[in-house]
Amino acid sequence: MQIGIVGLGRMGMNMTRRLMGGGHNVVVFNRTGEKVLLMQKEGATGADSAEKLVKMLRPRRMIWLMLPAGDPVDEYVKKFSELLSPGDIVVDGGNSYYMDDIRHSKSLKEKGIDYIDAGISGGIWGLEKGYCTMIGGEKRVFRHMEPILETLAPKDGYMFCGPTGAGHFVKMVHNVIEYAMMEAYGEGFDIIQSSPYSENISLDRLSHLWNQGSVVRSWLLELLESAFKKDSKLENIKGFVEDSGEGRWTVQQAIETGTPAPVIALSLFRRFESRIKDSFSDRVLAALRREFGGHAVVESEKNIKR
Repeated sequence: MQIGIVGLGRMGMNMTRRLMGGGHNVVVFNRTGEKVLLMQKEGATGADSAEKLVKMLRPRRMIWLMLPAGDPVDEYVKKFSELLSPGDIVVDGGNSYYMDDIRHSKSLKEKGIDYIDAGISGGIWGLEKGYCTMIGGEKRVFRHMEPILETLAPKDGYMFCGPTGAGHFVKMVHNVIEYAMMEAYGEGFDIIQSSPYSENISLDRLSHLWNQGSVVRSWLLELLESAFKKDSKLENIKGFVEDSGEGRWTVQQAIETGTPAPVIALSLFRRFESRIKDSFSDRVLAALRREFGGHAVVESEKNIKR
């Protein structure tokens, strides 16, 4: 299939590569041209404007946005609503709020343009492992774009979740489960690090051990093993942990529906607390975000002075 990708950040570039590897014709656009040129060298067709991107795509056009949630998505949904034709498709693959999807779908539907929300998990490892993808929208549009999803995802790695907003809603909950799991690992390793046994326990070997049949085994533990191998005490980063919005939205959703979510709420508030103090458990969280998503970390003063 032919598809346009708008936004060549960490995930947008690797999704482009995976799609090209699967035989799809990919046209790319990015605000800054350097990444477009890089993708052109690797086989993509480059466009230097949204207008040219649309002209390079054959009807029924499909444009997949990989942009930061909020204003950037709003801007490009509006822009493409004025450039596309009835029957074309806009996909938002970023971490957008599901209520924004409902608004975007309504505005595009007025012009006959279809809209899909795609919650995507896979981070910087998606090129190799595939992207777990959660889809919201109309099922007929989902069926049309399945060849794209089959290429992006690993086996059994995509799912139609329901009407508009469902994909991003499920991804939002997915991300706060991740918050809580990371917090549990962080606190557990902090207890070990603070114990009389800490000098005798290699944290990377322990992470590896717990992935050998233990009930707490996970990909996050594999990433922790990698992080501890690089920096056994995580001395070179600060325990400053950002949040990207999904935790706040989910806690608000829980409040609105009266659904108890104490662990998820606490994991969000612990991220706020990390910006005040620098604990080992918070360094574990920061290291994990770097390992799975390539998120920036704040270097420790010790490392900065080197």
